[in-house]
Amino acid sequence: MVIQTLKGFRDFLPEEARKRQYALSILKKVFLSYGFEPLETPTLEYEEILTGKYGDEGEKLMYKFEDLGGRRVAMRYDQTVPLARVIAQYANDIPLPFKRYQIQNVWRAENTQRGRYREFLQVDIDTVGSPSLLADAEIISLAIRGYEALGFKNFKVKINDRSSFSNLFSDEEGKVIARAIDKIEKVGEEKVLDELSTVMGMKAANNVLQKINSQKKTESFFKVVSYISKFGINEDYLEFDPKLARGLDYYTGLIFEVKSDDYPAGSLGGGGRYDDLIGIFAGQKIQAVGFSFGFDRIIEAMDEQKLFEGKDLGGTRVLITNTSTRSAEVADELRNKGINTELYVDDKELDKQLRYADKKGIPYVLIVEENKLELKNMKTGEKEEVTLDEIAKIVK
Repeated sequence: MVIQTLKGFRDFLPEEARKRQYALSILKKVFLSYGFEPLETPTLEYEEILTGKYGDEGEKLMYKFEDLGGRRVAMRYDQTVPLARVIAQYANDIPLPFKRYQIQNVWRAENTQRGRYREFLQVDIDTVGSPSLLADAEIISLAIRGYEALGFKNFKVKINDRSSFSNLFSDEEGKVIARAIDKIEKVGEEKVLDELSTVMGMKAANNVLQKINSQKKTESFFKVVSYISKFGINEDYLEFDPKLARGLDYYTGLIFEVKSDDYPAGSLGGGGRYDDLIGIFAGQKIQAVGFSFGFDRIIEAMDEQKLFEGKDLGGTRVLITNTSTRSAEVADELRNKGINTELYVDDKELDKQLRYADKKGIPYVLIVEENKLELKNMKTGEKEEVTLDEIAKIVK
């Protein structure tokens, strides 16, 4: 028996899990402040729902199998295609435009590396049912506010217009080129040229890069920047990037990606407009625009930039010792005062209980005796006799 996780899959022990929950709680508040509503979809979809939406590379990375009922099913690869299915399935129940956020795991058979896993949490925001560039601007603004709320300062939102690829190249050619260009930061320009040259020859590949580099800012870009400034967002966050491609096939308009010089391992999130995807399921054109926060990379970057330091991550504030018949009662009273309180349940000597609190990083221990309460600060080692009301003021 191999007692470990599969490659690309992870456990999150309490300290890490608290960081993740802290970051999610901040992002949820921002989402709700913009009027976005929660949505959840199942882990498994019919295979035909997901296939043909992500391009050849996406097909290779998808977890697909036959279930016990003989049905071909696939595990959620992203949250955008399931959203499209939801809009089509519940067309009479969901008023448009529909603004939703979704926070669930997705699965991809990736080559694992820093910031890239086979199971990971996606944090998405989308507006469905509006062709207005104001919707794009709001999504970008919301994303910026989310990163600001998490404590990030040194980041840029790189923006390009995927429709430029349609203007320069045929539809199928444009998709192939976009998928190749999307890797340029990861593998370098030379390898991208090699990949393109196998399809069209080296001379044509060089011409492609020249055309892309010579792209100008589109009218859509200027409009979105104008709208974003009306949201009170500093335009210094925004940067035109003609090489930005976003590899997924379903993008049709403006695309965007968040990068930080303080985190060179990759983007911290990205998204764009996809006006044709939902129509595949709904039978009519329903425009949409969305953004996905790169949550695992965000947590890694927050750790590196010490953005969790000094924050209340919601851990246990007080350990109540099991040294009195009234220990459980005291623990309950502290919980009623809004203090995260753990009761030591084993009948061990006091020294072991104190070592337990120290190992867990619990900042205070309340030593309960029949006639008094003694609070120990685990950082300084100081003890003082206290009342329950005094404890609440000290440890909060």
